[in-house]
This record gives sequence, C-alpha cells and structure tokens, in this order.
Amino acid sequence: MIVKKGSAVWKGSFKEGEGSISTETGVLSDAPYGAKARFEDGRGTNPEELIGAAHAACFSMALSLMLSEAGLPPEEIRTTADITLEKVGDGFAITASHLTVVATIPGADQAKFDDIADQAKAGCPVSKLLNAKISMDATLQS
Repeated sequence: MIVKKGSAVWKGSFKEGEGSISTETGVLSDAPYGAKARFEDGRGTNPEELIGAAHAACFSMALSLMLSEAGLPPEEIRTTADITLEKVGDGFAITASHLTVVATIPGADQAKFDDIADQAKAGCPVSKLLNAKISMDATLQS
C-alpha cells in the first residue's frame, strides 16, 4: 500500500479567509488558495484545478502504460481535465471531469488508440475516485 500526503491550512471566514496547500514532496509548499480563486478570479489555486491536474496526470500515466504494454509507446500525451463544480441542492458538488487528450504515437491507428484511451479513462485511480461523469475527447496525431 502506498500513502501520499497533502495538507491544507485555512484561516478566517469562508469568504474573506484564505488558506495554504502543501504536498509531502514539497512541490506545493504553502501555495495559497481561497474562495476568490475558486469562485472568482482571485489569486492562488483551488480544489477543482488541483483535482483537474491530478486527473490529467493520472490519466496520462495510465494511458502511457497501457499504450506501452500494447507495443505503442507514446512520444507525447497532453491532457487537460475540465472539472465542473455545480450548485446541487443547498451546496456544491463536482459533477463531471472532461478529459481532452492529444497524443503522438508512432504506428497507432485511431480505433486502437480510442480503445486504449477508454480503458485508461476508466482504469486510472483518480477516475475511480471521482463520483462524477467522466467524458473524453481523444485525438491521435501522426
């Protein structure tokens, strides 16, 4: 079993307060986050963009592994995850993650690429974590 850690500190009220996020590796160290970055155009990061980055990274790694195992090692995979935060009932919920992936894979055909990309979308650990609709647009470049 592998355990990775992330941490957050929050100070103040929801609207006026702010916090900082850190990761065990130190890649993020007291990175600012807050309501303005989440719901407006304020400074810092927010949980949704961090989840998007995590989903894009996890998917890209899973796709690379699956392509390599199929004898189609990729030159490059670029993935963006659009995370949807919506008002649901009295609160908010992350309701969807849409992956947009563009990959350069010598020798791959679209049908094989689509099949492996769908498997990676369903199989990546972050996809399994999210209780949301996960959709995807996948483009194979030659």
